[in-house]
Amino acid sequence: MGASITDGLKPVPFKAAAHTACLQLESMAAVANTIFSPELAARFDKLATIYPLKRSALVPMLLYAQDEVGYVSDEVVAELAVRLDLLELDVRSVLSYYSMLRTKPAGKYNVQVCTNISCMLRGGFELLQHCKDTLHIEHKGVTPDGLFSLEEVECIGACCWAPAVQVNYDFHESLTPDKMDALLAGYAAGQGKNEPPSPSIGNAASPASTAPEAM
Repeated sequence: MGASITDGLKPVPFKAAAHTACLQLESMAAVANTIFSPELAARFDKLATIYPLKRSALVPMLLYAQDEVGYVSDEVVAELAVRLDLLELDVRSVLSYYSMLRTKPAGKYNVQVCTNISCMLRGGFELLQHCKDTLHIEHKGVTPDGLFSLEEVECIGACCWAPAVQVNYDFHESLTPDKMDALLAGYAAGQGKNEPPSPSIGNAASPASTAPEAM
């Protein structure tokens, strides 16, 4: 019987283990000039190790990359494919499925107006139209100065306080057109948050504010 090493409780043939190690070294070399910050690159290194299949880390990685870069660029797709041993086509297939992932830059403040059933019954469509008229943009549009972008979205989990809007990672509830005007004015004056939270891996965090990392 050939030599083997132990991977947990499962014997792994030595040649197979050596081949895997070589692939890992090649992947590390391929992302030596990462487009991400050192902190995010370290997070991705960790994410790639905590799932039974590396590709299971793709959606969290896409969300974190979008937070840092602003959208999922071609460069993001290329690097995540290398990190997870995937084809770029595999990454793009997942990217095209989720509406919260963007392939074009959004505004500094991404205004997401919920029009699902509770918000719809309490003026969600009227609030969305008010935002369109105020910002002079349509769904998925970006203001010329890049300050705001606008999206119509499904439920954001604030049904009891409808109509509700999410701006980046801030939630605003029980809104009216007048309250919306004040809200937009506050963000335009730099009084709103812009950076999403970035808890350390393993720390508890709200599911609404972070990408999932482990099952």
